[in-house]
Amino acid sequence: MVELSFIVGLVGNIISILVFTSPIATFRRVVKKKSTENFKGIPYITTLLSTSLWTFYGLLKPGGLLVVTVNGVGSVLQAIYVILFLIYAPKDTRVKLAKIVAILNIGCYGGVILITLLAIHGSVRLVVIGVMCAVLTVGMYASPMGAMRRVVKTRSVEYMPFSLSFFLFLNGGVWSAYALLVKDFFIGVPNAIGFVLGSAQLVLYTVYRSSKSFKSVDSVKDEKVEEEGSAHLVGRVEMQKYSDGDDDRVKSDERQLSKGSSLPKGGSVSRQHSLQKIVKARTFTPSELRSIRVDIDG
Repeated sequence: MVELSFIVGLVGNIISILVFTSPIATFRRVVKKKSTENFKGIPYITTLLSTSLWTFYGLLKPGGLLVVTVNGVGSVLQAIYVILFLIYAPKDTRVKLAKIVAILNIGCYGGVILITLLAIHGSVRLVVIGVMCAVLTVGMYASPMGAMRRVVKTRSVEYMPFSLSFFLFLNGGVWSAYALLVKDFFIGVPNAIGFVLGSAQLVLYTVYRSSKSFKSVDSVKDEKVEEEGSAHLVGRVEMQKYSDGDDDRVKSDERQLSKGSSLPKGGSVSRQHSLQKIVKARTFTPSELRSIRVDIDG
């Protein structure tokens, strides 16, 4: 008879593989746009380290076949995601992430294997690896908290994919049940924490998925820049229009003045009448009025 723990572990394998494949849609978008946009690379790097260590843990643990299979597949998929992220990330981000990959996924992982195989023996070896795996798994489940903060801040779930949150929730629940059946503390604690964090992500998604009254921070910034650019453009057009209008008005005034200065010299009434016509054509400054009056009075 097949043990219940094996059945639950098999279901956990299926769900975990679905978790590991859920970012495929995200990376299709990344490859299509040739940009990582606002997606974060740290979750994939930490998950790669976590799955690699869990594979090593499963190899050391008696009866750890289910742990080895699921995390072996996860390690391959996470390595592909990390490579794609490094290819399409901006140059400065790519350099930083490449250093992190070299330190964590090559240096630390290689160092752990060497130390545990050469310096640690017996059951202590399994405890050391188990503690490290548990800590990293908590980090893997907690890594989307940055996306959760962004969701709360922008009232948008654009950068927190529902599929990933949903399968993290299922994954944490099933592996917690498996850990209870096989009495594995190292598997149980981090997955119970993951179950709680996955539940919190689903709550956030439910709250903000239909929110349309708020826009993302980047959208607001882009619109602000566009509005400022439009304001500058309109301002320049208006200034040009008024400038052109002033030029036309000045030319008209000059023509009026020219006509006024060519009027035949007559009585004071004619001169006063001419002055009134000129004043009606344009409102002058006091100095201009004095100059005009001197010219007319001759």
